[in-house]
Amino acid sequence: MPFGYWLVRLTKHVDIRKVGSGNIGASNVWRTYGWRYGVPVMLFDAAKGFVPAFVATEVAGPLAGVLAGGAAMLGHARPVFLGFAKGGKTVATAGGTILGVAPVVGLIGAAVWIGVFVVTRFASVASIVAAISLPVVAYLLGEPWPVIAFGGAAAAAVTVLHRENVRRLFAGTESRAMPWRRRLRDAMARAEPSSGPSP
Repeated sequence: MPFGYWLVRLTKHVDIRKVGSGNIGASNVWRTYGWRYGVPVMLFDAAKGFVPAFVATEVAGPLAGVLAGGAAMLGHARPVFLGFAKGGKTVATAGGTILGVAPVVGLIGAAVWIGVFVVTRFASVASIVAAISLPVVAYLLGEPWPVIAFGGAAAAAVTVLHRENVRRLFAGTESRAMPWRRRLRDAMARAEPSSGPSP
């Protein structure tokens, strides 16, 4: 379910794959159209990992939970509704999955994401570091092996899907968060009356 694509298509009549980074995930939607669009996409993308993972864990245990969540991540990366074309980078869906299977690990991962994001203002850096923290935290908390294995697989998947971001980071061309704020400030500055001498 490519919520980022659907939401922008329905409300803005724009293909999100043709603006910003071209990604259908919450980060690109947020950077392009602001938090009012980015937050709902983030929540929906997280929910599509959380719901199947939580239900499967409650019914059949953590192995079933991580398999269901992993399937949701795969569907997010290659959405059937977009003809299996390139989708999102699975960060929110991975976060939702780990919350459904191991809530404490998921909450710590979310805290890591927020902390790194506040310091760097790079969503890509925050996503990679938070993903890498998942297997470490799961191991330290004594979670069962499926949770630890899922954390490692999620970390690898998120890192690989962010490889272009990593290249841009090293090149110094990666975009920081919410450039729409800068555009808003520029627009407001242009709208202000000039401060030239009064007649």
